[in-house]
Amino acid sequence: MGKNRLEAFSDGVIAIIITIMVLELKVPHGADFSVLVPLWPVFMSYVLSFIYVGIYWNNHHHMLHAVKEVSGGVLWANLHLLFWLSLIPFVTAWMGENHFENGPTAAYGFVLFMCSIAYLILVQVLTAKHPKNAALAEAIGNDRKGKLSCVLYLAGVALSWFGAWLGFLVYAAVAIVWLIPDRRIEEKVAQEEQSERG
Repeated sequence: MGKNRLEAFSDGVIAIIITIMVLELKVPHGADFSVLVPLWPVFMSYVLSFIYVGIYWNNHHHMLHAVKEVSGGVLWANLHLLFWLSLIPFVTAWMGENHFENGPTAAYGFVLFMCSIAYLILVQVLTAKHPKNAALAEAIGNDRKGKLSCVLYLAGVALSWFGAWLGFLVYAAVAIVWLIPDRRIEEKVAQEEQSERG
């Protein structure tokens, strides 16, 4: 089964997720900059979520570039990831509108945790029963970075109940770690393409 429809569908859903998030930014009434001050929590949650969606889109793109075949199981695993990503606009708005209260910030972290679990499942399904995707499996390895992120998200959820800003700082730290795309996949794809030419 080809991967083109999977990529196109995923790109479309991710574009809609970003669109929904930006539509949640309400235009303030007034012409001076002081009217923006009450909106800073909404804007901060939007920025972090935009970065996260961008990270997932970027890594998803690189991962699918290394994929040679997909199956029905891959399609379902990808839908599972898109489901959790589609909840990001909801928890982003909830967290921002409530000025980083404990419950919404913990819920935000839980959705990030589930996104990371769904991504790990997608990687597992792509590599487990698809010998043509061996380059991806080799590039990913044991994925310490992905597994550590899951643990940090859970720590952020727990910390959110003691101080929402502690959870938010953990989520921001994980985003910073992931801002640079995973070079292992790029390098493996480049090696494979070079060996095919040579």
